[in-house]
Amino acid sequence: MPTQDQRPKQDTGHVGSGNMKITEVVGITEQEFEQLAEKQDACYHKVKSRYKVWPSAYASGALVQCRKKGAANWGNKSKK
Repeated sequence: MPTQDQRPKQDTGHVGSGNMKITEVVGITEQEFEQLAEKQDACYHKVKSRYKVWPSAYASGALVQCRKKGAANWGNKSKK
């Protein structure tokens, strides 16, 4: 059984490991980022009015749920 020193080193993903190589950077331009940052739909306004602290983890989760369900349906209690 090999000891810890005899095992081959694997890339751990840490910056100092030296094994990672960046081949291509894919992203969005600054103009596209600004357009996405300005996205304030109905869900944004509904959630922001309900939560006192913005941004927070609770508010962000509520925003995701609102966008998933739709602004017309989010926040309505279900009838049993």
